[in-house]
Amino acid sequence: MRALLVEDEEKVASFIKEGLEEEGYTVDCAYDGRVGLELSSKNKYDIILLDLMIPYIDGIELLKRIRQQGIDTPVLILTAKSSKEDVIKGLDSGSDDYLTKPFSFDELLARMRALIRRGHRSETRTLKYRDLSIDPYSRRLTIGSKESELTDKEFMIMEFLLKNREKPMTRKEIAEYVWQNISDSTNIVDVYINFLRKKIESISPKRYIHTVRGIGYILREDNDKD
Repeated sequence: MRALLVEDEEKVASFIKEGLEEEGYTVDCAYDGRVGLELSSKNKYDIILLDLMIPYIDGIELLKRIRQQGIDTPVLILTAKSSKEDVIKGLDSGSDDYLTKPFSFDELLARMRALIRRGHRSETRTLKYRDLSIDPYSRRLTIGSKESELTDKEFMIMEFLLKNREKPMTRKEIAEYVWQNISDSTNIVDVYINFLRKKIESISPKRYIHTVRGIGYILREDNDKD
C-alpha cells in the first residue's frame, strides 16, 4: 500500500511515516500544500493523510484541488481542529474521514484500513427506487426527468438509504456507513439530511426522506410532510 502524508510538523510526520513503514506501507511525505498537490497529481496512492494547517496551500484548498482534478483517492484528515463546523467543512470539501489530534496510532491504522477497503470497492450499478435513482459515476440524483448533483457525502447517505429503502435507519447506522467513527457524527447526519431534502425538493414535489421519531430516517415515496 502506498500513502501520501501531508504534514508540516516534521516530528509528527516522521513518527507517522516510521510507524506506517513498519506496517508495510510505502510513504511519501510533503511538508506543505504545494508539494502535496504535486505528489498527489503525479502519483497513484491508496490513501492520502492530510493535515489542514499547512503552508502555501492549506489543507481544505488542497483537498478541493485534488477532487477538482478527478482524483478519488480516499483522504483522511488529521488535524487539531475539532469543532462541528470544521468537521463539516472538511468532509464537504471531499475528505472521507476526519481524525483529530492527538490520536492513537492503532486508531489511525484502523481508519486507514477501513478507507482503503472502501476505496477499493467498486459500485458499478445505478441504484433505483420508484422514479428516483442515483448514478455512482456522475454522483447525480435523478427523479423522473430532473437531476441534481450530490456531494460525496450526500451521495453516500442516499446510497445507504436506497440500499435499505422502506426500512428505518438510525443516525448511528448512517454515520457509521458514511463517516465511520467520527466524534459527534450523528449530529452531522441531520445537517446532511437537510441538504438532501432541499435538493430533492428542488426537483420533485414528493418527499422521499422521512424522519422516524426517536430512531432516525427512512426512504420511502409518499407525500407526507414531517
